[in-house]
Amino acid sequence: MRTSISLLIAAAIAGLGALLLNTSQLISSTGFAFAMGAITVGIALSLLSTKSTDTTSEASSLNSKTIYVGNLPYRANENDVKELFAEYGEVFAVRLMKDKRTGKRRGFGFVVMAAADAPAAIDQLNNSEYGERTLKVREANDPRKSERVQ
Repeated sequence: MRTSISLLIAAAIAGLGALLLNTSQLISSTGFAFAMGAITVGIALSLLSTKSTDTTSEASSLNSKTIYVGNLPYRANENDVKELFAEYGEVFAVRLMKDKRTGKRRGFGFVVMAAADAPAAIDQLNNSEYGERTLKVREANDPRKSERVQ
């Protein structure tokens, strides 16, 4: 849905560019003017989307922290874990690991939450009781860092 709207907007801008180029008498061919407008819009959109994607990924990686949660009850789901961690700060995502063959939960997962709130959540929840089990909570290892070390 969003891509079709983006394409319609791009086509409208390209048409407007063609109209402006054609009426300014710089380019006499309407088709060529439309092509030049479309190329200009394509370049502008690609530059804008690249810039916004880089900014978003940098901001989210600086403002969030991934936390490992182990020894979870097998009946706990993503919403339960999100509610548990939300008591200590903003939770962005929860991923509970499942067995590939059976689809059953494996008893551990990862929580992505605001970097400022993560230390408090780790301190409060590590070795705490949840669902008759003692949770193991710590900062997750960054796989990119461990690859560089080796």
